[in-house]
Amino acid sequence: MDNSQKKIKWYMLSFMCFSTLWGFGNVVNGFMYFNGIQVIFSWILMFALYFVPNALMVGELGSAFKDLGGGVTSWVRETTGSKVAYYAGWTYWACHVTYIASKGSGGLKALSWMVFQNAETYDTFPTLYVQLATLAVFLFFCWVASRGLNPLKKLATLAGSSMFVMSILYILLMFAAPVINPNGGFVNMDFSLDNLIPTFDVSYFTNLSILVFAVGGIEKISPYINKVEGNPGKQFPKSMIFAAIMVIICAIFGTIAMGMMFDPEVVFASAESQTAYIANGAYWAFEKLGEYYGVGNLLMIIYAACNAIGQFSTLVVSIDAPLRMLLDDPNTRQYVPKQLLKQNDVGAYINGIWMVVILSGAIIVVQMMGSGAAEVLAQLNKLNSVCMPLRYLWTFFAYFMLVKAGEKFKREYKFVKNRTVGMVFGAWCFIVTLACCVLGMYSDDMFTMILNVVTPFVLTALGLILPAIRKAQDAKEA
Repeated sequence: MDNSQKKIKWYMLSFMCFSTLWGFGNVVNGFMYFNGIQVIFSWILMFALYFVPNALMVGELGSAFKDLGGGVTSWVRETTGSKVAYYAGWTYWACHVTYIASKGSGGLKALSWMVFQNAETYDTFPTLYVQLATLAVFLFFCWVASRGLNPLKKLATLAGSSMFVMSILYILLMFAAPVINPNGGFVNMDFSLDNLIPTFDVSYFTNLSILVFAVGGIEKISPYINKVEGNPGKQFPKSMIFAAIMVIICAIFGTIAMGMMFDPEVVFASAESQTAYIANGAYWAFEKLGEYYGVGNLLMIIYAACNAIGQFSTLVVSIDAPLRMLLDDPNTRQYVPKQLLKQNDVGAYINGIWMVVILSGAIIVVQMMGSGAAEVLAQLNKLNSVCMPLRYLWTFFAYFMLVKAGEKFKREYKFVKNRTVGMVFGAWCFIVTLACCVLGMYSDDMFTMILNVVTPFVLTALGLILPAIRKAQDAKEA
């Protein structure tokens, strides 16, 4: 295969970015947390003031460091140094601790919908039993990762692609449904300005982390910068802009499609009702879609199957990949205690996996005290929205340092030409992300709020302690 065949066209990279960044769950979460179609206003605000600048910053960073394949960690190392790059790598890994804890629950939920084809069966299981089953699933896949058995990586890609297809299919089928089945009982939406402007109360601001979580992560595609066909410095930013446009379109039209299906007065009738819709809304959406087209639960079962495969395969990849990114990199592993660098006979970082078992397992065990399976899923959803965006902070930090360095790093594309304006944009997105994460910790439920506060605090403290342990080890051997 010649070199030209190995290259990726810019628009193909856009689709790769879109399929990994966006999913049907983002539409559901936005709708269920922000009072139905009122989220359209918030989506537009988030895209204009946060997501588009984020995509363009990543485009400039990619242009500046097009020959590096390490993504954010490489950007931080080049602009600041190896020690700070370690903290970026640690944050990326630590954020996955909460993500890993949620995958088992999500997979079991999907399997329940496949088998029982309703929300009630899973939601009425005692929380203790559900969490014990989640813990068993989690420990099994930790064992799979420890044996270097990662056949599910390909399944993760396949499931991710199929979920992307299902998301697009939902929008298309829902817009066509009133024409095909005019008596389907669709909801009449009120698009008046009064109904579209949200109420800016405590609940609104404490839920913004949900939207930040949804639109963040565009930097994940950065390892493909130097694989773009043509001039990467120009083609990569173009692909980021196109991906951003696709995300914006899907968020708006996906929300309208859900507005045709779900009445906000029913969804937000009570806190219990909203929790149930957060946990089951995606399945109810495809269940209703099947009813409109007269195919029963077929579409819901297909969606649940794709989701189950995706949840479990992503669990394996999330245990293995972020750990390797942290411990394989010679620039970050020098700050990690030597015990964590131990590999078994198949090359898996066995003590690192044990650290995952302890930290993610603790979250699963703690949630045995929850009052219901649906509540656990809602808690994990919110916890992820608090922890996962913390890794985005390093993108904005790297961009700020890049612009501050002036012309030290040559790039063919610049988001903004004025140095001061560029630094303001970087600082703005950094502050917005941090503020949304901190505000997202608040909850009316004390147990949920404690979980949201303690988890990132413990993970941050651990990341600060490990370099000190390694320094003591090196001093002892010297």
